[in-house]
Amino acid sequence: MQDDSTSRLASSLETINARIARLAIGLGISLDTAQAVQELLELPPAPPVAVERRVAGSAAPAGMQRPVERRIAHLKEELRALVVLRYRLESASVENNGLAATRDLLNQAHRHLLEQGFKPGSDGWDEREWQPRN
Repeated sequence: MQDDSTSRLASSLETINARIARLAIGLGISLDTAQAVQELLELPPAPPVAVERRVAGSAAPAGMQRPVERRIAHLKEELRALVVLRYRLESASVENNGLAATRDLLNQAHRHLLEQGFKPGSDGWDEREWQPRN
């Protein structure tokens, strides 16, 4: 049972890391430093949509975001939410599996991302923070 749970967690972390990296790259946001991740987490939430418009090419009324700007704001919000979700999964894993097992899971997910061609830090995860301290 524990192995199945650990396997699902590893798969979830890999999927979340890949989505974080893809969103960050697509939005042109660098997450390779702790400062950059902190700035992402401090972004204000996307404003709610006051009037739903689904007509392509329609001009936004005064004071409203254009559809592209609104989409970018929502993608940034998704990116921020995924980073928070990953932190919560990491915390839960440390509580349930211990630090060493969580470190192994995170390193495995990180290596898999690098094998897919992503650059180190593209997902905002710094493996140096998870290395054992001497």
